[in-house]
Parts: sequence; C-alpha cells; structure tokens
Amino acid sequence: MPLRACEMDVRTGGGYRLEFGLDAANSMAFFGKYIEVTPPSKIVWTNEEAGEITVTTVTFDDQGGKTLLTFSELYPSKEACDEAITGSAAGLPEQFEQLDALLVELAA
Repeated sequence: MPLRACEMDVRTGGGYRLEFGLDAANSMAFFGKYIEVTPPSKIVWTNEEAGEITVTTVTFDDQGGKTLLTFSELYPSKEACDEAITGSAAGLPEQFEQLDALLVELAA
C-alpha cells in the first residue's frame, strides 16, 4: 500500500501522522504522540486513530554487537486487543521479516 504522507516529530511530546492509500478517497491515516523518546534505547508512542488510545513501546537492547528489538502494545480493552490481533497486528510477523531482510541488505 503506497505511503501518501509522512509527518514525524520524533521527540518526547512530538507527534506523527502516516497516511496510506491509492488516493485521497481510499486512504487511511495513523496518528498519535510520542510519549518517550530515549535514543538509542526506547520509543513509546500512542496510536489514536481508532478513537481509543493504544500505547506502543519499542526497546532496543545491545546484545554484544547485535540488537534485541522488543515490541509491545497496551490496548485500552480486551475488545480492542482482539480486534487488533485479527487486523493490523496480524501483519507484524511479515513486517519484522521485511525488517530482517532490510538489515541484512544494509549490512552487505
């Protein structure tokens, strides 16, 4: 899906907005705020597009020359979590596989 717009103020208190889609009539936006940005070890942000706030935390831990990335999300309700599992979160394994491939390519 094409990325139509990307606005990111990656700092504690900053915000982001990503818009995906083929055209303006068929697009979806994801947006929120950065709660914590601690380079190079942690990023915490909100996901606010669904009307309820989900909080995503990503940590980066040095493991002797390699990096362990830990990804977690805190949903406002069980229903929101169940919906995410069958929706956008279902694509996470593929996204991490793409990240792995990109990192291998960049290291070459």
